[in-house]
Amino acid sequence: MRGPSRRGFLTGLLAASAYATPSWADLGNPAFLSAARAPSGQDSVVGLTPSGQEVFRQPLPGRGHAFCAHPTRPHVVAFARRPGRFAQVLDCRTGQCLAQMVPPDGHHFYGHGCFSQDGTRLFTTENDFQNARGVIGAWSVADGYRRIANYGSGGVGPHDMARLPDGSFVVANGGIETHPDTGRAKLNLATMRSNLSYLSEKGEITERMALSSEFRLNSIRHLDVASDGRVGFAMQWQGDFGRGLPLAGIHQRGSRARNLAPEDPRWRNLRGYGGSVAFDQSGQQLAVTSPRGGVLTLIDVPTDEILREHHLPDVCGVAALPVGWITTSGTGHITRITDRASVLQKSKVQWDNHLVPIT
Repeated sequence: MRGPSRRGFLTGLLAASAYATPSWADLGNPAFLSAARAPSGQDSVVGLTPSGQEVFRQPLPGRGHAFCAHPTRPHVVAFARRPGRFAQVLDCRTGQCLAQMVPPDGHHFYGHGCFSQDGTRLFTTENDFQNARGVIGAWSVADGYRRIANYGSGGVGPHDMARLPDGSFVVANGGIETHPDTGRAKLNLATMRSNLSYLSEKGEITERMALSSEFRLNSIRHLDVASDGRVGFAMQWQGDFGRGLPLAGIHQRGSRARNLAPEDPRWRNLRGYGGSVAFDQSGQQLAVTSPRGGVLTLIDVPTDEILREHHLPDVCGVAALPVGWITTSGTGHITRITDRASVLQKSKVQWDNHLVPIT
């Protein structure tokens, strides 16, 4: 039997490559995602390089909060700011909306989510405001992002969530009860208690960590995970801002949580508000931003000391670089942080709360 000709082989190879699964390389391997608002008022998701240059920009139907990127495909899930009810899956090459997710009646999104390790499922943080409980929604990617399950989040007000190195998840339950009918009013400050909850991929709660009663009014909001599974968390204080309470901590499963630099008075400079948090690539230093205080605080984790502060107006988004960090701010600045702060880019857009790594 005669084998395939060289021309036929090349034709088949080209045809196969035409249908190859798209990847982030098709977009130039962007490193980070952020929401941006142009002077015209148009909201977008923007892909950025490590030097802060734009790789792509795709419009959103409203203000975005955070994003999650598919592990291999150039697909991004854009979440509305709480109490929004839109989550769009976008093909970042074409801008095509691949799916529009809507939470069940009586729920709204909290602005965060993450994919499973294999990219087959998406998990979203939600408020079941009719029952004052936190929910994690599970969605099937292969079925066009069809909702397949609800899991309890392990607390009230689940905001951020992150995937751990073993494929399980950690959820920041901020502890604050809200309801769309009362806007952003906090309905349970007399009894609120935040926690970190650890969930398996099947939604089983395997561990909870709650803060001590002294820090009951510290709402755990945002997370980053080091390569060894340690969780760094940023908090937002719901009491008297006059107290210089720590607004960041470290936790690892099976151990007690540790508030960082608990006696340092410089925590007052954050004005009670930890906006975003990120380990450096060594996992030995933690950065916490505060747009309210206009400050980025760098903490040495092993020694429990605040190393230095960088005063950056309206800074919030932060992510690790190979050396140091990159930050975004509502003033349009993108800044590299090492021993000093160096502006990488300045534009007319307002960068929103978070700078999400594409990993």
